[in-house]
Amino acid sequence: MTLQQILEDGKRNYPFLKAKQAEIHSAENRIKSVKTDYLPALVVQDQYTFSTNNNVTGAFWPNEGSALSPSGGIRPENIYTGTFGSSTSAVVDWRVFNFGKVKANVNSAKAELSRSQADYENEVFQHQVKIADAYLVLLINQKLVEAQRQNLERALVFKSVTDAAVSSGMRPGVDSSLAAAEFAKARLLLLESQRSEKSQRLRLSELAGVLEDSIQVDSMVFYSKLPNTLDGDGSFLKNPSLLFSQSQIDASLARSQAIRKSFLPSVSILAAGWARGSGVSNKDDSFRTDFSSGVGYQVYNYMFGISTRWNLTNIARVRNDYKSEQFQVERFKELYETQKLQVDRQLRESAIQLDLTLAQARLIPVQLEAAQTAFNQAEARYQSGLTDLFTLAQSVNTLNRAEIDRLINNGNVWRALLMKAAASGDLSIFLDQIGN
Repeated sequence: MTLQQILEDGKRNYPFLKAKQAEIHSAENRIKSVKTDYLPALVVQDQYTFSTNNNVTGAFWPNEGSALSPSGGIRPENIYTGTFGSSTSAVVDWRVFNFGKVKANVNSAKAELSRSQADYENEVFQHQVKIADAYLVLLINQKLVEAQRQNLERALVFKSVTDAAVSSGMRPGVDSSLAAAEFAKARLLLLESQRSEKSQRLRLSELAGVLEDSIQVDSMVFYSKLPNTLDGDGSFLKNPSLLFSQSQIDASLARSQAIRKSFLPSVSILAAGWARGSGVSNKDDSFRTDFSSGVGYQVYNYMFGISTRWNLTNIARVRNDYKSEQFQVERFKELYETQKLQVDRQLRESAIQLDLTLAQARLIPVQLEAAQTAFNQAEARYQSGLTDLFTLAQSVNTLNRAEIDRLINNGNVWRALLMKAAASGDLSIFLDQIGN
């Protein structure tokens, strides 16, 4: 699989990113919910009651806290016999003027949506950086397995040649033991590299969202060329982590404005209509206790008007809530500055690391060529009987180390470029150099 394929799989399948998407959808519906505050509230109620008839004629329960004026008078004598009653009401409460309270709540919900979106974009970016790094580490491990397999093949050839020479009496028996030890060491190195490769394969497949131990990655251009150094402006202010931190500040500011405006009054247009029924007659004050007499409506009423509500005693709570949110704003601002310092450091460190690994990459071929030459000379001298097997084994180990250093350093150059792209907040710095 290519890196681009795994990046797409990870973005599409990774559960944590799906959770962030669900958070965005939740914030979107929260905006729709808050906007319904612009609409009038309509509460319809129908009830049947059984109460003493010595009450206000046709007693009833209020409509969601709205108590409508009862009809009729109070009986002159105390009679506690229960009678049935009924009431149907419809109350409309439309807060046509709220002095920006609803708008502030909508803006707060929109800011929360922006925060969720920035959070998601940051998580996607960080996740793709992790995938790219895991891809490079797995590729390095795959190359190391190949190198250790070749080293094992060399050790096997030497062991076979040495065993034959010892059997014919041309070499001392200790050479056979040394060759066997080097062969066992080569096998151990191969097993260890295979273990690391399998571990990295699982890690990469986990980030891709489908855990499996058979994923294979394409070398692409990572071992055919080195990346070009970029002379960018060093800007990191568009890093998704900083954008997310800024969105937290904005969301907290929007919440504080919504809290501050919640103290303001509301002007409502009110309308109500209701019908009343009771076992107590509205004409001659007589009463009946059967159900059918209580459920029939006797009177019908309506009412409309304008009302202003202002909870003056709420000012202390609102003031403290506002101050609390202002401290949250200050907290998010300081977290932003902290994040800014960290990203700036990471960008500078990645630039230093990229220059260093590129300089090392230019020296690696010299080291590898020298190790190959030393091995060829040691092999020729050993076959001519001019040196011992221990010297040859040292040259083999040096050559193996040089081959491994080349593979690791080559991968580290690309990893350093990836870290620079991660700190800059622009993954295209890395992806543009590997092609599509």
